Amino acid sequence: MSCQYLLLLLLSVGVSAVEVHRPRGVPLSKRQFYEEDKPFTCLDGSRTIPFDRVNDDYCDCQDGSDEPGTAACPNGSFHCTNAGFRPAFIPSSRINDGICDCCDTTDEYNSGASCQNTCRDLGRKERESLLKMAEIAKEGFQLKQQLIHEAKSGLEDKKLKLSEVQSSKKDLESKVEALRTVKETAEQPEKEAKERHMQAWEEQKAIARMEKDKAKMNEVFLELDDDADGFVSVAELMSHSELDPDSDSSFTEAEAQVLMGGVDKVDLAAFGAVWNNIKEKYLSESNADIPAPVETAQEETPVSDNDSDQYPEDDIPEEEEEEDEDDEDDDQDESDYKVPPTARTQEKKDDDDEGTMPPYDQETQNLIDAAQKARDEFDEAERALREVDDQIKNLEKEISFDFGPSAEFGYLYSQCYELTTSEYIYRLCPFNRVSQKPKYGGSETNLGTWGKWAGPEDNIYSVMKYEHGTGCWQGPNRSTTVKLTCGKETVVTSTSEPSRCEYLMEFITPAVCQEPANLDSDLHEHEEL
Repeated sequence: MSCQYLLLLLLSVGVSAVEVHRPRGVPLSKRQFYEEDKPFTCLDGSRTIPFDRVNDDYCDCQDGSDEPGTAACPNGSFHCTNAGFRPAFIPSSRINDGICDCCDTTDEYNSGASCQNTCRDLGRKERESLLKMAEIAKEGFQLKQQLIHEAKSGLEDKKLKLSEVQSSKKDLESKVEALRTVKETAEQPEKEAKERHMQAWEEQKAIARMEKDKAKMNEVFLELDDDADGFVSVAELMSHSELDPDSDSSFTEAEAQVLMGGVDKVDLAAFGAVWNNIKEKYLSESNADIPAPVETAQEETPVSDNDSDQYPEDDIPEEEEEEDEDDEDDDQDESDYKVPPTARTQEKKDDDDEGTMPPYDQETQNLIDAAQKARDEFDEAERALREVDDQIKNLEKEISFDFGPSAEFGYLYSQCYELTTSEYIYRLCPFNRVSQKPKYGGSETNLGTWGKWAGPEDNIYSVMKYEHGTGCWQGPNRSTTVKLTCGKETVVTSTSEPSRCEYLMEFITPAVCQEPANLDSDLHEHEEL
């Protein structure tokens, strides 16, 4: 029986039903306990009284069951028939209190209150609402069936795709191993050729250094040979005090003779041994007139001190102090840059003198090009294999993921839905995470990552739980509960924070729609008039 038919049937119930005689305030379900020709037994079984004491405005039963239509018993209840709408119970204390509680006005039968029977209007509005809800549920369920069909088809496609990708992975693995062998085979002759080239370059640099050292030695020999007799003597060597072995400002003849190898003088042919002893300390006479570098940065330092003297020590503006410190840091950095260590400068000068390594010969360059091509091809194949591994991992995750009994929630995967409020933009990415971002700029806050389905046992897929979000200040990590309701659209409708750092989000989706239920229960509620 269709939902619409049952609802239309409800419309006719209020018109066609017949009043069943029973004491005032008694529901039809309890009519059998109130028979006028028999004594009345309290519903709790506590006592039996004559029937004429029912609704006599005096409470005889402890459970108040003898006064269903009066206000005599404090714990009694009055049944509103509400023909044309839903029946209801109210506390007996509200009977004849001057306020209309029952839409059929039966609770104010003796108060003189001016009440109007609104049951038919309320029933009509409720039936219209039920019809609308039933229509939405019906359309939502139809969409759900379509989602299930698409999910089933999509699942088969994913399984087929997984099989294809796994098969291609085997081919790629074989290709990667083959290219690895090609790469290693090409890299070995490349390595040997580059080593030969480097060795030749080192030998060339060694020869150049030797020639440079020999030229320097000849230059020094001529500088030391003051009398130009073709010999360097102990006395001539002693003219260079920087050669003092112990640097005690007393370069003795004995010390000089040790540097000379124990002889009094040497010619150019024998000067090589002496040169090896003195070249680390020797200062060329051609550089003697060059002034030593002046560290101007340190001399400029007092300027900032003089500026600070304009103020008493305690009154120096804070900003100027910071600027002075920054200036001093800058000066120090500049001085470090402008006056690098002499040894480093000498190394750089030596490298410049030696020149740059000559280009590879054509044979070596061909080997390098071949090896590089093999590396590129291997890297490309290895990258493709990693991508296939990622693809397999994602497909296996999607196939095994719990998207509902019939995978109806699968369409939400990899999608995101936003809700903009006056202050924030909330973003729900089902099965991934929930986030919050200030509307007018600022960093995003993680309100939780996918945890589990968290609905009740009989409807577990009605609630999503997202956990372990960004921690609150001196509080727990943020988490979000997402309540799913049936609808034709897929949209976030509201967000709230019922408890600190615990968020609640309302989310409409056709995937949660159930097949429209049989409305016999609704019909049962309207069977009494």
